[in-house]
Amino acid sequence: MDLLKTLQALNVCHGPAGDEAEVADVLEKLAMPFVDECRLDTMGNLIAHKKGSGSRVMFAAHMDSIGCIVTHIEKEGFLRFCKVGGLHAPDLLATPVRFKNGVRGVICLNESVEPKDVTLDDLYIDIGAHDADEAGAMVKIGDTAVYDTPTYAAGDRIVSPYMDNRISCMVLLMAMEELQNSDNDLYFVFTTQEEVGLRGAKTAAYAIDPDYGIAVDVTVSADALGSKHTGSSKLGGGAAIKVMDTSVICHPQMVAKLETLAKERGIDAQMDIIKTGGTDAGSIHISRMGVLTGGISIPCRYIHSPQEMVDRGDVEACARLVAAFAEADL
Repeated sequence: MDLLKTLQALNVCHGPAGDEAEVADVLEKLAMPFVDECRLDTMGNLIAHKKGSGSRVMFAAHMDSIGCIVTHIEKEGFLRFCKVGGLHAPDLLATPVRFKNGVRGVICLNESVEPKDVTLDDLYIDIGAHDADEAGAMVKIGDTAVYDTPTYAAGDRIVSPYMDNRISCMVLLMAMEELQNSDNDLYFVFTTQEEVGLRGAKTAAYAIDPDYGIAVDVTVSADALGSKHTGSSKLGGGAAIKVMDTSVICHPQMVAKLETLAKERGIDAQMDIIKTGGTDAGSIHISRMGVLTGGISIPCRYIHSPQEMVDRGDVEACARLVAAFAEADL
């Protein structure tokens, strides 16, 4: 599976939280050769099931992204918007965006505001309309827009919008492709609405009722210039084994199992602790009577910005570790 081309195909899709169907459609086609069945649930989660008689294991990677939703059209034709998920105003200046219907625009700042003081309320989207009537014929209140930035390789690093969390969807696909023999009952779940409250994973975990859960997501890379070390991982350090974030304290048994598997398989690994932020593990571990839950994370620079960066070797290490857990005697 070509990592770059597949990631590009996923990012062509329109998939902000609550409207993930295009992403799910692509992922279903990619996953079907490796599993026994795929189905969509009421929340829009895509559940790829590889049947087995052993322990029931749920791997979750959210397929939704952050985005913008139109709240008002100015008389001049400019669009006001609010956030879907974690948008940060300083990251957005001059960012190109696209709507589901193909309309494109750029995020701009009111000229009366100093960039250092910018908030989301000071921003607007310019779609090239001459006035409100023309803008209203192009885009409606409630329409959503996503980043319209490129996906490309930079040496052994990959730069793209929505590494959070399309790259983890890639990890699950790569793990399925690598998977050899497993007696476990495996559920690879591409979840919805993670960016607005871990919502899809909550219902999926309730329905599947897994014995073990693994959330696959990106994590803060603490190796950029001026890092305040809000996380413990770095690009090129291998798969990041989740210990804790603000949504979960991973079960020690799961942390130890993933560490052991990494050592046994010769997989580069590091520990993942972040001061802020969470993953689908937050919903999975408290489902029903509780689930033994861990996390496998891909270190990522510039999370939630229009251009995020990961290391190809880390992605491959995470896929190998997912496959190793799937094959493990649990």
